[in-house]
Amino acid sequence: MTTVPPALTLRSRRGRQILLLLCAVAFLDFVDSSITNVALPHILTALGFTAQSLQWVPSAYMLTYGGFMLLGGRLADLLGRRNVMIAGTAIVGLSSLAGGFAGNEGVFIAARLDQGLGAALMLPAALSTLTTTFTDPRDRQSALGVWAAIAGLSSAVGILLGGVLTEGPGWRWVMFVNPIACVLIIPTVLRLLPRDLPAAQTSRFDVLGSVLATGGMLLLVFALVKAPDQGWGATRTWLELAGAAIILACFVVVERYARDPILPLSIFRVPGLAAANLTGLIGFAGMLSIFYFLTLYMQTVRGYSPIAAGAAYLPLTVAIGFSAGIGAKLLTKVGSRAVICAGAVIAAGGLLLLSRVPVDGSYLPDILPGLLLVAFGVGPVFVGVTSAANAGVEPSRAGLAAAILNSSQQLGGALGLAIFSAVGTARVHHLLAVHTAAHEATTSGIRYALTAGAAFAIAAAVIALTTANTHEDPNEVHEPDPDPRTEPVQPPAAAGF
Repeated sequence: MTTVPPALTLRSRRGRQILLLLCAVAFLDFVDSSITNVALPHILTALGFTAQSLQWVPSAYMLTYGGFMLLGGRLADLLGRRNVMIAGTAIVGLSSLAGGFAGNEGVFIAARLDQGLGAALMLPAALSTLTTTFTDPRDRQSALGVWAAIAGLSSAVGILLGGVLTEGPGWRWVMFVNPIACVLIIPTVLRLLPRDLPAAQTSRFDVLGSVLATGGMLLLVFALVKAPDQGWGATRTWLELAGAAIILACFVVVERYARDPILPLSIFRVPGLAAANLTGLIGFAGMLSIFYFLTLYMQTVRGYSPIAAGAAYLPLTVAIGFSAGIGAKLLTKVGSRAVICAGAVIAAGGLLLLSRVPVDGSYLPDILPGLLLVAFGVGPVFVGVTSAANAGVEPSRAGLAAAILNSSQQLGGALGLAIFSAVGTARVHHLLAVHTAAHEATTSGIRYALTAGAAFAIAAAVIALTTANTHEDPNEVHEPDPDPRTEPVQPPAAAGF
């Protein structure tokens, strides 16, 4: 006879193990978005990339990660979160192995595309498992705080780890490290997480909606990724953006009338959910751009080695973890709205400080203060947005809510990079045309880009005023629906991590 698994708390050993596992899944996915950045010059030489095709090393992952996120979240609800998480982890491990052994650029880009697909399956399944496992309001806020801290610092850790691996065993290890992690994660998922049956019961699958959503998102991310290279005024750019808009508009129409839609539009009736995701999209567009432009400054203008550029972010990783912890504690006292607004304003101040970096800048006086200020802002924003975007969502749609949030983050990252690169590039071209020295022109372009990022962070703080203030109603977290078919949870003694 099967029973309903008991609610877990963070005070239990098993609860802490599950949280650690889910954060490890998130860490692996987020790190993969940045770990190859400092290895790009080595990858270019080893695999015969051109300067133009090299952008697909980071962009290929972003493309499928963002494009398939919504489908991954819905599959987690329809097929079972544990099953989808395991499938995604296996895809990431195998594709990373292929990328590590790649002998040419085509195989490597294909591996990065597959990595993004696997991550798009893993991440919504992991986040929805977290929100449905910890149902006590305080435990849930604390768990989301830890998750957000991992999400916030993983990009910086990825750059650091990429530098260490590139200058140590070699650039191929930025890929080989993933299969090792996946081999550890999959059996741990099988031991710790109970076998779950679909949270959303339906006899139909929205094939047309799935094709339109995935196709529209893929084309949108592709257009944003290519825009800096093609030019915002290029006919091809506008055709791609228009095509994405048309496909996504058709998707909305289809979902409105579908009997079992992949994206039930009623989810946006959850108070503050749309505003929370828009806040995340705009905020992450502004704040996450720091990694690209600051790394560009350190390596191109100041001549930092890969490991030195990576090590420069070490204080940021510590500060994000610290600030996210503070943000999680403040959630229950002042609410997510105040936490997001304060964090976004602090991050904007840090970006403005960094936007004044000189051509001959030094790390301690010119980079570190602004970097720390951004870190102290990013942590609370991640915590607050994650909490607000999942508040009031019933368990049967937890995977969908997680996918919407992570799609917003990915779109924000692509949008920010596209817009700010255009801003910076226009400034660089203008200065070069009047015979300004290359390093001065590059630094000025980076300053303009970081200033634009600060403006986006301020805009996120304003939009956050319309999000749900999650501390106001501690009962808004829904208890999981009883499901007599769920297998019993294994006793803690049988679990290990």
